Amino acid sequence: MIALVRAGHAVPAVAVTVFTGLLAVADGADIWTLIAIVIAIFSGQLVIGWSNDFLDRSRDRQVGRHDKPLATGELTSRTVVVAIVAAAGICVVGSFACGWSAGTVHLLLGVGSGLAYNAYFKATVLSWLPYSVAFGSLPVIASLAVHPGELPPAWMVAVAALLGVGAHLLNALPDLDDDAATGIDGLPHRLGARRVPLVAAALMVAATAILVVANSSTWWLWVGLAVVAVLSAVTMRLPGRAAFYGAIVVAAINVAMLLTI
Repeated sequence: MIALVRAGHAVPAVAVTVFTGLLAVADGADIWTLIAIVIAIFSGQLVIGWSNDFLDRSRDRQVGRHDKPLATGELTSRTVVVAIVAAAGICVVGSFACGWSAGTVHLLLGVGSGLAYNAYFKATVLSWLPYSVAFGSLPVIASLAVHPGELPPAWMVAVAALLGVGAHLLNALPDLDDDAATGIDGLPHRLGARRVPLVAAALMVAATAILVVANSSTWWLWVGLAVVAVLSAVTMRLPGRAAFYGAIVVAAINVAMLLTI
């Protein structure tokens, strides 16, 4: 069970679920809508995470990824396939429990983009695109689930999309050499290890700046922007997965700022 949780990329899955749930709460979601959103988003994230490790299992074995249960033999392919099918069924039901429009956006733009990344875009210069679309869809899903037919402001979608691209760059950073050895040549690999943290930090700060400028009358948001700028400058230089976790903290700060508006 622990290996299955690890293969599902649990930390980002929980983070994305919590952030989307908080957006829904900010929109005024009732308890049942919130539960449906949490079930839909979390199960969708598990489908994306498990399918990612399933498709990458041969490459992970090739480079000796000891942190990947499918590569080490802790999990069998059959177990992961069964888990993917089960989570996909729950995801479909949970998504449409949020409403037809919200459910369709989640399945096509959220989960669909994640699967497209796993299957194709990961190895191309457009590797950033599925992250941008998937993260940008999160405030749309929350808004449509709570207020059917009502879309969030464009700036909110832009903020989420930029944070998603930044997270993509930092998530790939520790694996650049392993990926290159197995034929993966996405945007982070083309930028290189030196430029990825700088670009990611710029995206994080830009996303927060859009939020602040769109709500400039709220003075304390400028304090949040300053905190994000300092945090980005510090954490983007940290080794291993630390920079990616820094991106999650930046996203959390942005969500907290949204909740105060």
